[in-house]
Amino acid sequence: MNAALLARAKSLGFSDRQIAHLTSTTEDAVRAERQRAGLVPSYRLVDTCAAEFEAYTPYYYSTYDRGDDEVTPSDRRKVMILGGGPNRIGQGIEFDYCCVHAAFALKEDGFETLMVNSNPETVSTDYDTSDKLFFEPLTLEDVLHIYEREKCWGAIAQFGGQTPLNLALALKKNGVRIIGTSPESIEIAEDRKLFAAMLDRLGIPQPRNGLATSEAEALAIAQKLGYPVLVRPSFVLGGRAMQIVYTDHELQHYMRVAVEASPERPVLVDKFLEDATEVDVDCIADVGHFEDPSQGTIVIGGMLEHIEFAGVHSGDAAMVLPPHTLSPAVVDTIRRHTHAMARELRVCGLMNVQYAVKDEVVYVLEVNPRASRTVPFVSKAIGFPLAKLAAKVMAGKTLKDLGFTAEIWPRYWAVKESVFPFNKFPGQDIILSPEMRSTGEVMGLDADLGIAYAKAQMAAGSPLPLKGRVFLSVGDAHKPAVAAVGTELARLGFELVATGGTATLLEQAGLKVQRIFKLNEGRPTAVDLLKNKELHLVINTPSGSAPRADEVKIRTTAVMTGTPIITTISGAKAAVMAIAALQKSGYAVKTIQEYH
Repeated sequence: MNAALLARAKSLGFSDRQIAHLTSTTEDAVRAERQRAGLVPSYRLVDTCAAEFEAYTPYYYSTYDRGDDEVTPSDRRKVMILGGGPNRIGQGIEFDYCCVHAAFALKEDGFETLMVNSNPETVSTDYDTSDKLFFEPLTLEDVLHIYEREKCWGAIAQFGGQTPLNLALALKKNGVRIIGTSPESIEIAEDRKLFAAMLDRLGIPQPRNGLATSEAEALAIAQKLGYPVLVRPSFVLGGRAMQIVYTDHELQHYMRVAVEASPERPVLVDKFLEDATEVDVDCIADVGHFEDPSQGTIVIGGMLEHIEFAGVHSGDAAMVLPPHTLSPAVVDTIRRHTHAMARELRVCGLMNVQYAVKDEVVYVLEVNPRASRTVPFVSKAIGFPLAKLAAKVMAGKTLKDLGFTAEIWPRYWAVKESVFPFNKFPGQDIILSPEMRSTGEVMGLDADLGIAYAKAQMAAGSPLPLKGRVFLSVGDAHKPAVAAVGTELARLGFELVATGGTATLLEQAGLKVQRIFKLNEGRPTAVDLLKNKELHLVINTPSGSAPRADEVKIRTTAVMTGTPIITTISGAKAAVMAIAALQKSGYAVKTIQEYH
């Protein structure tokens, strides 16, 4: 490698990392050699007017081809905001919301805002969101170039999800001032061993777990913990490759097919808490501004209780704010644990915690010292822009300065429901899992919880019926609860339709049921009734860890015919409550401003 070849490689678009790989050296060594040779990119303006007029939009991209640098420098204090990068399922647009609010908040406080994002299909990349926008990949090399070129005062890595968070430590080592919660605290929350040590210190329980770097290790940990276990790679967002496994055979398949385990990328094996209630907590803190961690303010923005039991990714679960079944003692414990962890991590900005509650014991599942995908929902529900407040805190203000020091507990219910793209993927099973699959979310607000849930279902595109026929078919694990759901549906005037075992259970409860055939037994089947539009609601829970082909066919037919379908017993109970509330009083609509 020589200077001329290096200049040609950079002109052709090779990154320092690619060059390091091809020349068997390190990215740092390539960067040092490139800087010695005086090779740095120049920034050009994106011509948004196709050369017809002079373009004034402050959109920039980097190039190593010779030419003038078109960035106009200023002497204002600059903050660089790292966006979420490419949009994909699991890396939601909610992070873009947080980046946009950060830009608006810092502008209000007199900073020049620089947005770095490679995705033109977002609001953060609109021409009027930030003072300057750099269409660059979110890599260490590209971010460092911009930071050094613009002589930034600080950078925000908390708002773009996992992508910028993974860069935080390397950026700090290279002289970038990461404002907000320190990269070291982020590392404690992300690294399982450091995280477990912190929880032990604070006396906060977590599900028993272990770290596996090989198939044999994973099997040994699972046998020690007892099945079912939750397995997932470290450092991922959106629950990618996360799975609940019930047997050695399933675990072996997972370790061979789903992940590449290594000492650098161990697989996390957690004891899975069946039928536990999951709770998401978003809080904001300014503890990082004070030498003494007992100083500073911590405010919980919102506690969201999941309607589905633990095991459904928080991006997919329906949630209720404030919690609707938790005891005051559990709520107090959650509040206490959240405050203790925010102080220990010296949080400056936002923090999200996921809890599981089983038998009145509160377990911590994970802590993210960053913006979470529930921040926009919570902000709208309580009437305070948490991302804006957090950006101002990160830039130096305290929560007392901003007048936000008390927890808001709404006098109405806010229900979050997820929107799924299943109608775009015919034949794809719709059962929810720890891997995120939703592509959006909606909100239902009302003084009555049942009506709020019903509004959320309407907004998500699957309004609940007020009369008609309901098909019920549930797995063995859910059979004890199905009779109560069937009894309530019959009381509300619905006709019940079921197959085999579920029909027998309903009949034993004294209910009138129309028996139909399973798919391989004869006609008519649930699929026939769905295609003929003779069913108005489907309640179908999986029979085991591996879905049967006939179940999948029923669920996918329901999606394709636009029939509302529920795949969890907890979801069925919520739907019954919502139908009863709608039948009793209907619903009215108010603006969100009227609620606030």
